Amino acid sequence: MTTRASREARDRAPGPHPPGGRLTAETDLASRWLGGSVMAASDESFGDKENLLNPGPAAFEPGHYGNRGESVDGWETKRRREPGHDWALIRLGAPGRVTSVEVDTSFFTGNYPQFCRIEACGLEGYPGPAELNDPGTEWVEIVPRSPLEGDRRNTFAVSESLRFTHLRLSVFPDGGVARLRAFGHVVPDPRFLDGVTVDLASQLSGGLVVASSDDFYTSAETLNRPGDARTMGEGWETRRRRDAGHDYVVFRLGVTGEVRQLLIDTSYFRYNASAAVAVYGCGRPVTPSVESDEWVPSVESDEWVPLLGRTSLQPDTRHVFTVSSSGPIAAVRLDAFPDGGLSRVRVIGRVDPAARRRAGYAWFNSLPANHAIQCLLAAGIDPEVAAHVVRQRPLPEGWIGGLRSAAPAQLPQGWGQQATDHLTLLLDGHGEGDGRETRRT
Repeated sequence: MTTRASREARDRAPGPHPPGGRLTAETDLASRWLGGSVMAASDESFGDKENLLNPGPAAFEPGHYGNRGESVDGWETKRRREPGHDWALIRLGAPGRVTSVEVDTSFFTGNYPQFCRIEACGLEGYPGPAELNDPGTEWVEIVPRSPLEGDRRNTFAVSESLRFTHLRLSVFPDGGVARLRAFGHVVPDPRFLDGVTVDLASQLSGGLVVASSDDFYTSAETLNRPGDARTMGEGWETRRRRDAGHDYVVFRLGVTGEVRQLLIDTSYFRYNASAAVAVYGCGRPVTPSVESDEWVPSVESDEWVPLLGRTSLQPDTRHVFTVSSSGPIAAVRLDAFPDGGLSRVRVIGRVDPAARRRAGYAWFNSLPANHAIQCLLAAGIDPEVAAHVVRQRPLPEGWIGGLRSAAPAQLPQGWGQQATDHLTLLLDGHGEGDGRETRRT
């Protein structure tokens, strides 16, 4: 994950990162760490399109040339001699609500685009470039055609609140862009949460690191990144502690759930791994539609309940601990003794039924209209019923319950028990543990 706070620290290289504390967390939804990809581009004569999503800052050493000209760390197109403009298609690694976009033209001084425009769309499944560029695809302009400055991080606020899966960056008329960041809030697809245990803290589920004691060498925000660390530099490392205290990190879980297992990974930390950890949970409820983390208690609060007592760790080892939370957990605090390094932390559990329901409504209400209809049709719902449901949005939580008592005359043609069952499955989930039986069809 890249956040505004962590980006500033990361780009202050070489040298140590600043101490930890409360973080302003906005995920880079397009990050390559989360699986973001540049799917296609109109041209990449001078610089590969894949450079746009490289997690690290752009770098440039003048005087290095190859068959394509001077080597650049970014996406650069040829000089356009005909009408038109260049574009790149990006699949977000984690679909969600975009709050700002950063078009970074670092090191492009005489060859950056004059203007840019950014559009977004939400589609079901895994569409390819041909489908995305099809005239029938509904794109929403989230950044209108705007001037760019060279060798700058050009940041544009986004007011659109829909959940998007893809972006289209257009540059006018041509030129080079070093990096593209799409900051915002992950909105997980709740259908992938049903009937399985998941990593409740994962960035792909919307989990965030909201506080840490120290990020001196590397940020704690790497801990819930998808995938394994490949080096010590891809984990969390604090400075050497010279007092009697200890370090800590606080996670706001993406979805509330019952914790079954903790994975504490010290891979690649051979001489500086944390000697021991203790883990605590907080059951305070969280509404996924609210991105604020102000409800997360302070590290000194007595709201934290033990999940794992102080336990010794081994260097360069994946530790798996079976735990049992007494109720749904919405935030986790890990204390690391006395300092040192961890590469990953996983909080494995089953999503709480009430949290699944909240996530279902938050997700469905945030979908672009065409995407919402696609989801309903894929669930087996009649097209007329699907159009009716989408027109009713935003749906209040528990909306489906009111339909069970509605008079038939109040429902659109084609509505029946099967439609109610399909909608219940989509919005509420399978209903495990909430006292209802929902039929899968």
